[in-house]
Amino acid sequence: MKLIHCADLHLDSRLNTHLGREQAKRRRDELLRNFERLAGYAEENGVEAVLIAGDLFDRDMVSALARSTVLSVIAAHPQIRFYYLRGNHDKGDYTDSSRPRNLFLFGNRWKSWQEGADGRIMITGIELTRENLSHALSALRLEPGLFNIVMLHGQETGGTAAVASGHFAYAVPISIRALQGKGIDYLALGHVHSYKYAKLDSRGVYCYPGCLEGRGFDESGPHGFVLLDIDEKKLRFSARFVPFARRTLYAVDVDVTGCRSTAQINDLIRDALQSKACTEKDMVDIT
Repeated sequence: MKLIHCADLHLDSRLNTHLGREQAKRRRDELLRNFERLAGYAEENGVEAVLIAGDLFDRDMVSALARSTVLSVIAAHPQIRFYYLRGNHDKGDYTDSSRPRNLFLFGNRWKSWQEGADGRIMITGIELTRENLSHALSALRLEPGLFNIVMLHGQETGGTAAVASGHFAYAVPISIRALQGKGIDYLALGHVHSYKYAKLDSRGVYCYPGCLEGRGFDESGPHGFVLLDIDEKKLRFSARFVPFARRTLYAVDVDVTGCRSTAQINDLIRDALQSKACTEKDMVDIT
């Protein structure tokens, strides 16, 4: 069984720090269409479920366009299950009648769904809040004979949690140690915007897929998602990072010491861009 693990799409971001009004609008549209591309990739490659580990949207007030586009994309792929766990930026509620039947949501208590032909793959998750943070991780109970995927959104290394509207304004700290020995095979995390894949314990691993596409030059380099391929008989899996960004962002420093003309500076810039393999579709911040 194939699954996609993604997070931190931050759809409907304002994007006005580095871009003008029209550029920001174009970029918001691109990020929104990237979700559509993701669903298309899933269909073309036989992916049966997409795990969205938080921050699908970027702000409290989501535009009608962004919301309707996401729901329409999900509804247009009924053969794929979408598991959406809200992050600290997500405040939207999809519990109304417009929610597609193949969109599954989590809440402030542990919730699980069985996947796979024989139901031996279990997807479990919880949205961490001020009320459940102190006991949520210790309350996790999993069946050791299954392939257990656990979804959470937060920071693996401590931090101060500020609360807004029942959800954290900043991602909560998640203790990796508290999740060891729980029978987790794959801990699907969200919040960190760069890819990280590491050992959880003797049985499982934990992973941040990073954001699907960089929004600012502090998110330069390759971005994408993780593709899981689970052997349902042996309950073993492989995982690989799939670069998927429509545009790669680069922050490039160019030392122009000793240059006596603009032409010389341009030559150095051109050399620097060639060394980074930048293309015309990418976005570059040159210092």
